[in-house]
Amino acid sequence: MKNFLLPYRYKLFGTFLASVGIVLAVFYLFFDFSIIIPVFAICSVFMETKFFTSFQTNFADELILLFLIFGLSLVVFSKEKNESDKLDELRFNSLVKSIIVNTFLLLFSILFSYGGGFLAVMVCNLFSFFLFYLFFFHLASRKRNWYRWITQMYLWIKFIAKNNWFF
Repeated sequence: MKNFLLPYRYKLFGTFLASVGIVLAVFYLFFDFSIIIPVFAICSVFMETKFFTSFQTNFADELILLFLIFGLSLVVFSKEKNESDKLDELRFNSLVKSIIVNTFLLLFSILFSYGGGFLAVMVCNLFSFFLFYLFFFHLASRKRNWYRWITQMYLWIKFIAKNNWFF
């Protein structure tokens, strides 16, 4: 799996892009952010179906999705700062768990959401897989580092107690 991963610096750039996407999404949802530009569409279905046409539209929602999907994919497909063989197993397990959760979420939404709500769930489904993967991966890697953290905290407390800093 290591051969297919991007260098760590792409994770930082991906975090920046995803953050910009989140900020733009907040402005789009709460402050009516819009970017009206002419676009070319292979297929457009508004009032009527048109093929290979250009028209003026609000490009903000497409731009937000581009930032989110591209940024999250860079974060997901980049190496960690300290890469190890154990992370390959964590990546695989996180991938499987995120596929399962995303599939159940998709099945649930197919059964219980209709119309515009279903369309909104499908848009969220474009990047929810990445979010589930990051959640499971970081949860598993934190569990792995838990013992190391406890040991470091014990050593710090022992050092503080030895030097009588707070006593």
